[in-house]
Amino acid sequence: MRMRRLLIIGFGDVAQRTLPYLRKNYHIYALTRNKERFSEIRALGVTPVLGDLDEPKSLKRISGLADLVLHFAPPQNNGKKDKRTRHFLSALNKSKILPQRLVYISTSGVYGNCNGEWVSESRPTAPKSARGIRRADAEKVLRAWSRRTGTSVSILRVPGIYGADRLPITRLQNQTPALNSDEDCYTNHIHKDDLAHLATIALYRGMPCRVYNASDDSMMKMGEYFDLVADNYGLQRPPRVSREEAKTCISPAMLSFMDESRRLSNTRIKQELRAKLLYPDVAAGIRAALTSNTAIPE
Repeated sequence: MRMRRLLIIGFGDVAQRTLPYLRKNYHIYALTRNKERFSEIRALGVTPVLGDLDEPKSLKRISGLADLVLHFAPPQNNGKKDKRTRHFLSALNKSKILPQRLVYISTSGVYGNCNGEWVSESRPTAPKSARGIRRADAEKVLRAWSRRTGTSVSILRVPGIYGADRLPITRLQNQTPALNSDEDCYTNHIHKDDLAHLATIALYRGMPCRVYNASDDSMMKMGEYFDLVADNYGLQRPPRVSREEAKTCISPAMLSFMDESRRLSNTRIKQELRAKLLYPDVAAGIRAALTSNTAIPE
């Protein structure tokens, strides 16, 4: 009896952190558009598959390949539709043998601005940013494909990912301002190790066409997050400015995140996925980073 095959799309840092959970049970494949990565991928015990989500003709090798799929790949950087996910599904459809399960890593940005309200997975999507609109499109396409083909698709909506090497150290060193507390936005977080674990258990326990907020228990505003990191790393807290002043000293990309405020409910990952977070809040994750002494500027 052959070992079941699992295909990873978007083989970056978080995807690689799923490997310890998966190696014993699956023959793992990773799609890459770069032949130079083959040695690196093979060294991890994974079989590289050459293909580019932006080039549909290059995806023939994945047709009929996998029993399960972890889809970490982001959409392309322009347009309102996720062309990459469409290309990927089109390649899968060329075989009569389709994956039994697929887990897609989306973003909590599909909710848009919720004015600081608590947000469960039943809240309608209302993305405002271009990246959120493309992610919402990918979700829609995947759920329709799931209903049509019978492949079970589960979706993780992910907020800000952090870890020892993904902390706002440079931002704090540069003293980039944060918003005044009364104008600040609520932000949500998940440690990269917890996200890898959530993606893995969703393969086993995720329900068909089900959405899960992949967020920890933190409930803090963005400025509070920056203050927490600053205090733990002996850095000066960022200055606070009004939202109007922020337009003159904060990048448009960062401002777009500040325009969205919500508090994600994570009840569903605990009840349905039976998740136990390694780092239930940002403070725990930062303590672990300090212990490992591996914090690197973002």
